[in-house]
Amino acid sequence: MTASQRRIEAAFAKLAKEKRKALVAYLCIGDPSAAESVELALACVEAGADVLELGVPFSDPTADGPAIARASQRSIARGGGLSATLAAAAQIRARSAVPIVLFGYYNPLFVRGEARAAKDAADAGVDALLVVDLPHDEGPELRAAAAAHGLAIIPLVAPTTAPARVDALKSAASATPFVYYVSVTGVTGSAVAPLVQASHEAAVVRRTLGVPVVVGFGIDAPPKARDAAKHADGVVVGTAIVKAIEDGSDAPARRAAVSGLVRSLRAALDG
Repeated sequence: MTASQRRIEAAFAKLAKEKRKALVAYLCIGDPSAAESVELALACVEAGADVLELGVPFSDPTADGPAIARASQRSIARGGGLSATLAAAAQIRARSAVPIVLFGYYNPLFVRGEARAAKDAADAGVDALLVVDLPHDEGPELRAAAAAHGLAIIPLVAPTTAPARVDALKSAASATPFVYYVSVTGVTGSAVAPLVQASHEAAVVRRTLGVPVVVGFGIDAPPKARDAAKHADGVVVGTAIVKAIEDGSDAPARRAAVSGLVRSLRAALDG
């Protein structure tokens, strides 16, 4: 277990000891600007987020719904991308020990070069990579580069994932600080995600792999966070945060909206 992996592992161990659930907050970096994204990310931590997912804006975000796709487009139009996201990660790391997951798609990492991308991420203080379109049994170059630089890779499990494929993750479970369970077979922002069922399925995955499992997709309000976390180890909230940023009229309004949302989610999970 590397220092970066230990940072994530320690966060989940502390939560488990306190009998609390993890709150993972996603932001699309560069929307509305890279500098403001840093401040909003830190506001999420101050309001109760345990882990940050820093989204790398991408022109073809196939797993993301309209809100995050719009945020990606706005960010890219203002110069956002992998370099800007890594720079934001470094600024966050300089001010916080919060675990950081770099969340995105394979293409920007491939274009940069797997070895360079992994080194740059580690140098920026990133703890793990979550590559939405990279199945567990693919991308050996990136996986090797990540391991060489002490980065974990967070696997995704979906309702359509066959038990045999979940079993195949066992060999990497010791180097995986947590698993992301996708609640639906659609894209982010779904309003009809079966969160209670997803929570049960996440518990099955945890028993199989022996590592924490968080549920994401479709969690946009405190009651949904409670439902999703009931049998899981935590939740991921992204679209609701992105929408709060999109709807904010200025920086203070955006910070207040994001902080208020995260505090309400934290209170629901702790209650």
